[in-house]
Amino acid sequence: MTSIDLLLQTLIDAHQPLSVSQLAESHSNVARRTLQRWLNQLLENQQITAIGQGRARRYCAKPTIPTSPSSEHYTFPSYIPISSDSKEVLNYIDKPISGRHPVGYQREFIDGYQPNVTFYLSEPIRKQLRRMGDTKHNELPAGTYGKAILNRLLIDLSWASSHLEGNTYTRLDTHDLIEHGKAAHGKATIETQMILNHKSAIEMLVDNAQTTGFNRYTILNLHSTLSENLLPNPSDEGRIRQHPVEIGKSVFHPLWGDAQIGVILDEVLAKAELINDPFEQSFFIMVHLPYLQPFSDVNKRTSRLAANLPLIRANLCPLVFLDVPEQAYSRATLGVYEMTRVELLRDLYLWAYERSTREYLAVKQNLAEPDPFRLQYRSVIKQTIFDVITNPIEDTLNMISQSLNKQDIVKDKENVRALVIEELRRIHEGVLFRYGLRPSEYYIWKEKQ
Repeated sequence: MTSIDLLLQTLIDAHQPLSVSQLAESHSNVARRTLQRWLNQLLENQQITAIGQGRARRYCAKPTIPTSPSSEHYTFPSYIPISSDSKEVLNYIDKPISGRHPVGYQREFIDGYQPNVTFYLSEPIRKQLRRMGDTKHNELPAGTYGKAILNRLLIDLSWASSHLEGNTYTRLDTHDLIEHGKAAHGKATIETQMILNHKSAIEMLVDNAQTTGFNRYTILNLHSTLSENLLPNPSDEGRIRQHPVEIGKSVFHPLWGDAQIGVILDEVLAKAELINDPFEQSFFIMVHLPYLQPFSDVNKRTSRLAANLPLIRANLCPLVFLDVPEQAYSRATLGVYEMTRVELLRDLYLWAYERSTREYLAVKQNLAEPDPFRLQYRSVIKQTIFDVITNPIEDTLNMISQSLNKQDIVKDKENVRALVIEELRRIHEGVLFRYGLRPSEYYIWKEKQ
């Protein structure tokens, strides 16, 4: 093992971010300048990430993400049905990387797609997905079902999507973090941050289901939420990529040049918005967003959550990727990257959605219906809590009264007041995003109580 590999192993074993000084203690025989050079090299290779600036800068290893396992180490799961076309994709991806042909971004792949004329999902498949995902909420306002299952959705989708990135949080760990703000012991900070970012991004989609769409505002903000505090350069959060990237263990070379990427991203989003069927729309964005690689990192995460946007808007069961093997998912995306073939990803999408719907339709039977009163005054409750916590000097009860007096409620004011007090009693750092609050504001308010 080389010296730089030993440095990387130190970061992997640490399970937490380390400073240059801390690393120097473990590698006392290496000059500090050499350590810094190795760290920069590991950053360029995207094997580690940096958090903070200046003296507060810390480094941690990225979770290992297998991208193209060889057939002798991995067999595509037999319990996931795939077509003969998908087997052709697998046979090619199974070849050693030296046996696959280098390929760049194929512009005709997106140019040839005509919304509502071209279909990646056949009509029988779309009908099958509709039957599986029907929640009987299709006549209700967009996002109603998402709000009803929000607590469960936050845990499942945050955990499953993060797991596809190599995150080692368990489902129980994720529950404790999201429900109680309790980070799992022995896990790297980057893993905790990834889960919390997913939570915030899901809340963003559900809370804004009636107004969001496939446009730059939504996608850029979705990316910035998912990538917060995870990229080596924080200015890359929510910004179109301005430098080339490589796909590990792949012969695909993504397009680069922010002007070109921006033009094609606009084309992808415009076509996505025109698609009428929510499942075709969902699958289309799962194909074309990662294929374009518009961001420096976190492209697949962004596509997985964006794929849920049309399902949330249509009050269909979400696609939460439960039990999707990360290596199967990687192989399916490689089929898109290297062959512009969607069949394997399509078959995986169909299996994953069936798995999700079995879980969520069963869950829904055991869920109490959302409190209609709480739902009716949801925005009032949020605004009041925001007013209370951002005015920590004011007496809490007086601030509640002042805030409610500004709202357009009369007969239900006392009941709303009781709900606000109940929410304030159980508020913690894991739910601050839903109220538009920063942790610093919450801690200042809490100290005053």
